Amino acid sequence: MEISGKFLNLDTEKQKKIRKAALKEFTANGYEDASTNRIVGKAGISKGSLFYYFETKQELYKYLIEYSLNFITKEFLNKVDEKEERDLIEKYRKMGKLKLQAYNKNPDVFNFLGAVYINDKNSELPEELLSRTARIKKQIISGFNKNVDTSLFRQDISPDRIIKLISWSMEGYERELISKLKGKMIAEIEFEPYWDEFHDFLDLLKKIYYRQEMTGR
Repeated sequence: MEISGKFLNLDTEKQKKIRKAALKEFTANGYEDASTNRIVGKAGISKGSLFYYFETKQELYKYLIEYSLNFITKEFLNKVDEKEERDLIEKYRKMGKLKLQAYNKNPDVFNFLGAVYINDKNSELPEELLSRTARIKKQIISGFNKNVDTSLFRQDISPDRIIKLISWSMEGYERELISKLKGKMIAEIEFEPYWDEFHDFLDLLKKIYYRQEMTGR
């Protein structure tokens, strides 16, 4: 998607103000119920100005998705180094820490995308978003399965099977988490308990699939 040149020519601080107001509005109300009147009110601009930069609400929504994906790619995905850590479970743990650091840098982006994935209908999502996120997910999984120290695993199950089982477990955990959060106001959720649960889940996977002497955290 080509971002509106008119918007990019705006002063950086004005861009941030409009973007923040729009991210919060779509996060709180979803695409269908989001109000451009509330966006311009919080951003301190006229409605005519907003539609000068973005011709439709859908164009603004697509821009926010593109911006958010670019932010997450730069501040999170590009910092994941699958070669640095060879312990598969610790790779997931370090990825979680990197995600938390990126979240703290711009929570509005993560809250927005979380609301998009969890509460909005897939039919409302641009095809380029669906295909891009699928590629990103495939890239992450592929990187995680490389350079793994399989000597950490228990010896009575093949390493390839353990890697698959851990991957399937993480996918199931993600689906269950999405189900728990569905319908909730993402921006108002206290995520600390979920992070604690995530680390407990990783510890449990270690107890199940690692050699007993390797299960210490």
